[in-house]
Amino acid sequence: MRHSANIYTESESFFASYVDYFEPMSFGKKLITAIRFIHSSEAVRKIRDLVKEQKPDIVHLHNIYHQLTPSIIPALKQLGVPVVLTVHDGKLICPSYLMLRHGHQCLLCRERGIRNVIVKRCQDSMSRNLLLFAEALWHRWKRSYEQVDLFISPSEFHKKLISARVDESKIRVLPNGIEILQFEPRFDHDGYVLFFGRISPEKGIKTLLEAFSFLQSKPQLKIVGSGPLENELQRTYGKTAEFLSYMSGEKLKNIIRGAACVVVPSECIENCSMTVLESMALGKPVIGSRVGGIPEQIIDGKTGLLFEPGNSTELAKKINDLLADNHSLISMGKSARQRVEEKYTILQHMDGLLNIYSSLGANPGC
Repeated sequence: MRHSANIYTESESFFASYVDYFEPMSFGKKLITAIRFIHSSEAVRKIRDLVKEQKPDIVHLHNIYHQLTPSIIPALKQLGVPVVLTVHDGKLICPSYLMLRHGHQCLLCRERGIRNVIVKRCQDSMSRNLLLFAEALWHRWKRSYEQVDLFISPSEFHKKLISARVDESKIRVLPNGIEILQFEPRFDHDGYVLFFGRISPEKGIKTLLEAFSFLQSKPQLKIVGSGPLENELQRTYGKTAEFLSYMSGEKLKNIIRGAACVVVPSECIENCSMTVLESMALGKPVIGSRVGGIPEQIIDGKTGLLFEPGNSTELAKKINDLLADNHSLISMGKSARQRVEEKYTILQHMDGLLNIYSSLGANPGC
């Protein structure tokens, strides 16, 4: 889509216009926007023009809903192009994609049907629930996702989730990859515990802050990121943690390098967490929630530790146990780096991706 943050490309004339779904609108514009949320005629037209000009061997889709919309999938199939879609979240089985209901994990739409987005009022706004239901219903009726040739799931866990909607024969598991040459590890540390990511309820940040109230020794806790809970948590836990706001690039990497460990306390169903991969690549053990694809990434007791999501008491114990034994902590960091080198490099990811493309008869020529 067109956006002010985009890097310039000669292909931007084929981009669909950006829609801000949260700006104030008249009733008429709300109706037009709601239709655009379900089916974008502009995106369909633009993708057709792009394919006709570029003549690609294959089209690989990521996060197309809400802006481009799944309506582009049938348009691509009409042009005879093989389509691959990477599944980053729960959208195929959950109209609201997060698989959360009032802050808690929820798989009701997978198990009992998408009407539960309305029945259980997953979103605060009933109009939003109705729109998400209409979107999901429309694309099930149009069989939009059923026209994808192959789905890529970054985790085994998500493969099982989407198999309720998609035949397993059409799903390939391919973990995310990381360019390890850009991640110089550091195995010693400066003693602090680190969280970096979005500061929002589903990321479990409150559980982490509560866990620190149970710790006997009080290591420094650094919080890097921004999000809807940032100001509230700074006011409440300003003495417990140092809030460093959003960081990226080398500045973030240096903060990670100095950490004794990184905590990923997610309470939503994560897929293949890049936070986990980046931390391990920099030589840090990760204490992560036993949820979604995280247990596939962390070998409990070897590259990090696992705990039950939302259990601040157990998390406190894991932090205490890890920090109490510096030799094991450093050993886990080295094992974490080794695991990334063995399973999660960008070259392994690219090889797997090209094999998937080739299985559909595409020859990307890489």
